[in-house]
Amino acid sequence: MRIGFWGAILLLAAPLAFMLAFFAAPFVAIAFNSLQDPDGGLSMSNYVRLVTDPYYLKAMGTTLSIAGWVTLITLLLGYPLAYFMVFRVRKRWLKRILYILVVTPLFTSNVVRAFSWIILLGRNGFVNDLLIWLHLTDKPLPLLFNKVSIIIGLAYIMLPFMILSVAAILQNLDHRLKDAARDLGAGPWSTFFHVTLPLSLPGIVSGALMVFTLCVSAYVTPSILSGGREVVMSMLVFQQYATVLNFSFGATLAVALLITAFLLLAVYHSARFAFAKARQMRGNHAA
Repeated sequence: MRIGFWGAILLLAAPLAFMLAFFAAPFVAIAFNSLQDPDGGLSMSNYVRLVTDPYYLKAMGTTLSIAGWVTLITLLLGYPLAYFMVFRVRKRWLKRILYILVVTPLFTSNVVRAFSWIILLGRNGFVNDLLIWLHLTDKPLPLLFNKVSIIIGLAYIMLPFMILSVAAILQNLDHRLKDAARDLGAGPWSTFFHVTLPLSLPGIVSGALMVFTLCVSAYVTPSILSGGREVVMSMLVFQQYATVLNFSFGATLAVALLITAFLLLAVYHSARFAFAKARQMRGNHAA
């Protein structure tokens, strides 16, 4: 039975109202506030200050680079784990246990997890003790209160999102495609790179987008694990709103961060679409 026009309107009314009330309206208010000068008039002075001050540009670069590294690390760690859970673990009860272990860190407070990493990454922490015991270094490495500690802490938090996104796609793949590839003489690695990996790209893309956007807006973990030595945009936004009480410039930082993230995602989607179109054209020419 098909849903009529008014039935579709009724179904969409609640989620659209929610998005308008809790996303669109606050964003418009913040965007308008970012254009206000101290006298209450409209001005681009806040944005001029943002793009001409190297301090804020460096903070933006630090935020995006941390988000990029975390996305890459979670993909490199999460994809093999998701592949193992889907294709190598046969017993259902064991799969359930593994999924529970994957999502368990999400039930712990970000503050608790961040302070746990302070203990682990300190000069006398477990990680440095292990590296010295394995003779990989002669002295403790500076792993704490820098960009490295932020990346490690965020990667630990974001890893479940990547694993679950990839696993959701892998477990719905048609296994007959892999069997057909093997019947045609493809080896395990050839089957993976030509069948499994391309078909799992939607999971990789959704996981990467989720991890990247969450890292860009992360505040608690960077503020604790940076030790005040690294600054990301979310920390500056909080500083402007809670300490400096410069609401208009805080709104400017928030809007700039959101627009930058949207632009990067748009470029990524455009490149992915162009790559898929070029691949389709090559396939048509080959046929």
